[in-house]
Amino acid sequence: MTDLAPLRRALLSVSDKTGLIELGHDLAKRGVELLSTGGSAKALRDAGLDVKDVADVTGFPEMMDGRVKTLHPVVHGGLLARRDLEGHVAAMEEHNIGPIDLLVVNLYPFEEAVAKGADYDTCIENIDIGGPAMIRSSAKNHAFVTVVTDVEDYAALRAELDANDGQTTYAFRQRQAQIAYGRTAAYDTAVSTWMANAIGNKEPRRRTFTGTFTQTLRYGENSHQSAAFYTDGTNRPGVATAQQHQGKELSYNNINDTDAAFELVAEFDPANGPAVAIIKHANPCGVGQGATLLEAYTKAFDCDRTSAFGGIVALNQPLDEDTAKAIVEIFTEVVIAPGASDAAKAVFATKKNLRLLTTDGLPDPQEQSLAYRQVAGGMLVQDKDTDDLRIEDLKVVTKVEPTDDQLKDLLFAWKVAKHTKSNAIVYVKDGATVGVGAGQMSRLDSALIAAKKAERMADAMGLPQPLTIGSAVASDAFFPFADGLMEAAAAGATCVIQPGGSMRDDEVIKAADEAGIAMVFTGTRHFRH
Repeated sequence: MTDLAPLRRALLSVSDKTGLIELGHDLAKRGVELLSTGGSAKALRDAGLDVKDVADVTGFPEMMDGRVKTLHPVVHGGLLARRDLEGHVAAMEEHNIGPIDLLVVNLYPFEEAVAKGADYDTCIENIDIGGPAMIRSSAKNHAFVTVVTDVEDYAALRAELDANDGQTTYAFRQRQAQIAYGRTAAYDTAVSTWMANAIGNKEPRRRTFTGTFTQTLRYGENSHQSAAFYTDGTNRPGVATAQQHQGKELSYNNINDTDAAFELVAEFDPANGPAVAIIKHANPCGVGQGATLLEAYTKAFDCDRTSAFGGIVALNQPLDEDTAKAIVEIFTEVVIAPGASDAAKAVFATKKNLRLLTTDGLPDPQEQSLAYRQVAGGMLVQDKDTDDLRIEDLKVVTKVEPTDDQLKDLLFAWKVAKHTKSNAIVYVKDGATVGVGAGQMSRLDSALIAAKKAERMADAMGLPQPLTIGSAVASDAFFPFADGLMEAAAAGATCVIQPGGSMRDDEVIKAADEAGIAMVFTGTRHFRH
């Protein structure tokens, strides 16, 4: 094996024909013989290029609707033969197998077929067989063969050939081989995942995950950690698919927190009015609904003005000028919304470090997907929490029943608690959070912290009493003892929503009755670790 490998013969067979003609012309000018199949051969030939059909090389026509065309020893022998082994060279000569030095293949559009909702049989027909086989053969023999699987690498190939007098370096072939194996792995992952879903297998024996590199991040959660961002190709509206209009590059923490903010605000249907969520360290520090976005933002901001500094703001409707003016009054890291007016963009343009992201819409909170987390030696996989609680699902367990207005605030609080790290306690009043306690080891401590924050905000705003007076409170899991409930009552809560299911439910219900507050059970919890 030598470092430089010349290109004398290339096989081009692509589904995505972007850049194919330009690449074909460039190779032909370098004296490279072109082999091709089906539509690729026709496109090259129509462009005036001299192309030899693979069927003419193998002596077998394409058959079975194109399923069989490159699965032949003449093709794979040309890709796999080692040029430095006498036995391989002799076998090539004996069986009239010509070496193939470059393979350019991109695969049948299986992922696109699935994304478009194609039926089962159509998806099956879009599973490529010959392409992955040739890619793997070429990648294995990268000591001699160059493989290109992505259109975006055509320019790199040309640059490599220009720099090395029509040859490729071993380092380049190694890089391309790694990319090629990543592509076939991702492709097989897509097929396996789709089929598991199609046949209803929720626990397949082997589960794989894949992503496509998007960018290198400056660092991870901390400056001593390296990090990168990968997308999964699902096109779910959010930080991965958003357009960034201004501001410096997003950091690891920015991406994580922006995702948390947008997923939370998406819980509030725009048809029911504007909603705004402010997030800090993946936890809500304020969520509000109002008649306008500005009112919703103000309500969210007034929950915890201190924590909102340097936070992430997510909106469920396009950003307008008035709201933009309010947001820039304090330092904000990122704003994400399903659109923004030109006037709002102009306001943000005065704050060059503020990132503005816009999307084509909101993510669907009920869309089924998988959530996974790495642990030492394995991966935890679960369905995404898509629980959608309705008023009719609630069970009133106290003597006092909640009013219609209280039920609205209870459901609001429940949605926010779903997106708050456990143990979570969320106080809500008039369509806005007024106290949030998150991530504590004790539910009692979460209730205390949320109430204390509300007291601090009341002092800062010059209010006579904290807004937790007369509020609704949500607990993401059951109260194991009555103490947490009593702390909420002491903070002024008049109604409570919680899952129920504690061994001491009777004790907790009795305490609620004695305090004269209404309480409903959901029967489901929202742990978020």
